[in-house]
Amino acid sequence: MQILAGFIMIVVGAFMVIKSETLLNIFGRIDFFEKYLGTEGGSRLGYKLIGILVIFFGILMVTGLVGGFLEWILSPILRVSQPIQQ
Repeated sequence: MQILAGFIMIVVGAFMVIKSETLLNIFGRIDFFEKYLGTEGGSRLGYKLIGILVIFFGILMVTGLVGGFLEWILSPILRVSQPIQQ
């Protein structure tokens, strides 16, 4: 089931990257992306970046590396929150 969900995420992410103009027409402009990612193409770029992130997490799901990746990303926070052992 995890593999199927990963492939679905990859397809949805690819759709978001390829059809960013369609997403812009359906959902409209996003002020955050317009402010920080450019003047006229910020929302399109934002939709594409979200699509690339969805593809990345889809690949992680297919390969079964989600847990290891999250451990690696969150390890500095988890290390600080652990009690000091004596």
